[in-house]
Amino acid sequence: MSKKYERINQLVKILKENHGASARELSDILEVSEMTIRRDLNELMMQKIVLNQYGAFFFNTELTNATDKLDEKYALNFAVTSNSEEKKRIGYFAASLVQENDILIIDTGSTTEYLARALSPDIKATILCYNRNILNYLVDKVNISILFAGGYYHANTEMFESVQGISLINQTRANKIFISAAGVHESLGITCANNYEIATKQAIFQSGVQKILLVDSSKFSVIKSSYFADIEDFDCIVTDIGISNSWIELIRSKNIQLHIV
Repeated sequence: MSKKYERINQLVKILKENHGASARELSDILEVSEMTIRRDLNELMMQKIVLNQYGAFFFNTELTNATDKLDEKYALNFAVTSNSEEKKRIGYFAASLVQENDILIIDTGSTTEYLARALSPDIKATILCYNRNILNYLVDKVNISILFAGGYYHANTEMFESVQGISLINQTRANKIFISAAGVHESLGITCANNYEIATKQAIFQSGVQKILLVDSSKFSVIKSSYFADIEDFDCIVTDIGISNSWIELIRSKNIQLHIV
């Protein structure tokens, strides 16, 4: 993740924990100029993540359990701060599923970012990705061979998307693909928040053998706007201990391998 997004993540976390702060206070805490902080705050206010009241800035508490309000601008910087500990555990467990000489495709997302972070620098693998945040954590791992599907850059998810990128995916074969989702519903399927993600996600389905869904428990029974798969399309799901018993029973009834971390 870029320094900007790391800073924004910290900014949101401070506002959530301290129940508000001034731009000067945030500037002092994060050790950057007040002008930089105000630019970050303006961006967050445009996404309605942060509110300004009489010169003080507050986290919009209506978003705590209602990330569906960010459908049109599903900002990665907000996603990383939401359920971050659960996503970290999921990502680090997913990294343990990677074996020597695997060929992987890693989807866009805040949870898949933790997978890229956690990959051992000693393991040899080939990885196709199409996200700046994922790429940032792979480039310094000298034993990883990287395929990057480029194209138009979507700043809200750090995803690159293009016909040429999908063509590269179609020409690639992987033994494991790690996929993220913004919503998981029994009858309406697996969904994402941005329509532009659909074609790429569906392409990686056609290019991978084992399909692994990385999703924190808050996404179950949630519906987002853009459908791309059914739950039965996955071989394995990795989630956290917050998953309900009814969802555990449903997933296992479909003979899908379930890891709860």
